[in-house]
Amino acid sequence: MSEETIEFIVEDSAKGERLDKWLSAQLADVSRSQIQGWIEGEHVVVNDVFPKAKQKVMPNDAIVIRVPEPVVLDVVPEDIPIEITYEDEDVLVVNKPSGMVIHPAPGHPNGTLVNALMFHCTNLSGINGVLRPGIVHRLDKDTSGLLMVAKNDKAHELLVRQLQDRSVQRQYQAIVHGTFSHDTGTINASIGRDEKDRQKMAIVSSGGKQAITHFEVIEALGEYSLVTCKLETGRTHQIRVHMNYIGHPVAGDPKYGKKNTMDCDGQALHAGVLGFTHPTSKEFISFSAPPPAVFVQLVEKLRSMS
Repeated sequence: MSEETIEFIVEDSAKGERLDKWLSAQLADVSRSQIQGWIEGEHVVVNDVFPKAKQKVMPNDAIVIRVPEPVVLDVVPEDIPIEITYEDEDVLVVNKPSGMVIHPAPGHPNGTLVNALMFHCTNLSGINGVLRPGIVHRLDKDTSGLLMVAKNDKAHELLVRQLQDRSVQRQYQAIVHGTFSHDTGTINASIGRDEKDRQKMAIVSSGGKQAITHFEVIEALGEYSLVTCKLETGRTHQIRVHMNYIGHPVAGDPKYGKKNTMDCDGQALHAGVLGFTHPTSKEFISFSAPPPAVFVQLVEKLRSMS
């Protein structure tokens, strides 16, 4: 099967536009990120020369795109039950169970959400590569709850843009250690790699990324508290690192929590609310999912003991 070839001649009115932006306008079904990938991979030629994405187009430029054949995925679709909260032609909202890994990686070649999604869907966004099709953002393995999945590159690009401009609504429930002297608060502390343990994240004074978490205490549960956390940013392990930083680590957290904690399988953290602007309709849509039974049982147990 030969690769597809697309040819353009630049019109006078396009003079001075960035190449990747101009091509994105010509190819309505192809994202700008995908076009940039084609340019970097030398699948685009301008006047018989391999260009840069930022190059300015000029009148009468002859542009040829040799569209590469799709990469065959190594990830095997698996018939794994997943809870679909919402689905249309552009996006999926999945309620991920605790214990499920998002995408294949060393040590987790199968049984992941991606394996399940590939069985459920015939088309997913390819922006994040062959091992992470459709994945716009992630949840840790032992964190349950809602996450959005893109079914095409245009939707993926627009959803990522919302994450970047902080317009996505993300609210979590967590059981944390200790009681609070105040019911609400905001944690604004940059997060980066822990210099002593590269497998962990940490609060850093330089070299990290700004991270902001708003929290509210819902209920005191003896030596623990039930809280909601709203993410303004979305850094790796953000809630887990931030709550530990203020002296209230998430219960059951094997990486950032206390050694003496409640007996639960992983951190007691659930992504219960997710809202975003739909990439096609432009309407803001919001979804909620109750915490899993094990989370509810932990709350009830602590409530009965307090």
